[in-house]
Amino acid sequence: MGKWVKREIIMSDISYKSAGVDIEAGNEAVELIKSSVKSTFSDNVLTGIGNFGSLYDLKPIIKNYKNPVMVQSIDGVGTKTIIARKINKYDTIGIDLLSAASNDIIVMGAKPLTFLDYIANDKLDPKIIEVIVAGMAKACRENKVSLVGGETAEMPDVYLKGEHDLVGIITGIVEKEKIIDGSKITDGDIVVGLPSNGLHTNGYSFARKILFDIGGLKVDDELPELEESVGLTLLAPHINYTNHIFSIINEKIEIKGIAHITGGGLLENIPRILPVNTQVLIDRTSWPVPPIFTVMKNIGKVKSNEMFRSFNMGLGMVLIINPSNYDKIKTLLNPFSKAYQIGRVESGENGVVIE
Repeated sequence: MGKWVKREIIMSDISYKSAGVDIEAGNEAVELIKSSVKSTFSDNVLTGIGNFGSLYDLKPIIKNYKNPVMVQSIDGVGTKTIIARKINKYDTIGIDLLSAASNDIIVMGAKPLTFLDYIANDKLDPKIIEVIVAGMAKACRENKVSLVGGETAEMPDVYLKGEHDLVGIITGIVEKEKIIDGSKITDGDIVVGLPSNGLHTNGYSFARKILFDIGGLKVDDELPELEESVGLTLLAPHINYTNHIFSIINEKIEIKGIAHITGGGLLENIPRILPVNTQVLIDRTSWPVPPIFTVMKNIGKVKSNEMFRSFNMGLGMVLIINPSNYDKIKTLLNPFSKAYQIGRVESGENGVVIE
């Protein structure tokens, strides 16, 4: 028979941190963002940071509705975070996140109420998380949205070094009879465009290919056509149109349809709200196009149709209304934005024609 050999067990210093996940850094990040997050809370928020879930009291809100409908959406900021990393400026991508998500539900007439965020990276830097969330919280306060919870994920084997991924979930409410769904759009209605301030949060992979790969530019380069450097121009925060739209809704002026001009541009997003057998004709000369789009078109020699399918081309939100309401709506929007009459609705094959 063999002999039993006495073996000494030596405990190693292996830890979760040695695998790339720093629990202490996560705890530090939570401490740094507490005050920003709490600053967004309305009286309806019943829980603080650290609970397993978030509690939100609906009774004070739904008493003002006959048939309240909950509206939700999820969105992210895509590869815009790469621009933030390249110029080490993270204070606006949290703003982008709220805008991208809330704009997707206000198009239905929904009032945003709560927001949840998810921030993932290869290595958690508490200071960067603090800056991202501070921007997000600022946007939430400005739009009366409660940032009720979130998640940070440190995944070194999933994300490239220094990269971040941001995702947000918005929840809102709308009266069932007042849902804006495009079903009342008819021949003769007009199309009104609200200006963007750049790419917002869509088309960044294409933009980086054009500007950096083809054009050989760097983020700190300055061009005569642009007021700021290439990087800062690309990082301009996504406009949140909540206050714009509710300045109209609160006055009980009908909006027949609203489209958030995101990925796919005017060509892909307007048809999402059009009834069968209706089309929109757009006059491409009816609004000013921000210079960044002309710069990209020229550098990449991109065809016009591809530009309109890939980018918002200077319009972040499109409203379809009865012509008789245009002057009233334009006046209401004046404190927030210009409003351009950019086209009309006609009978025809469902789609958008840019003339």
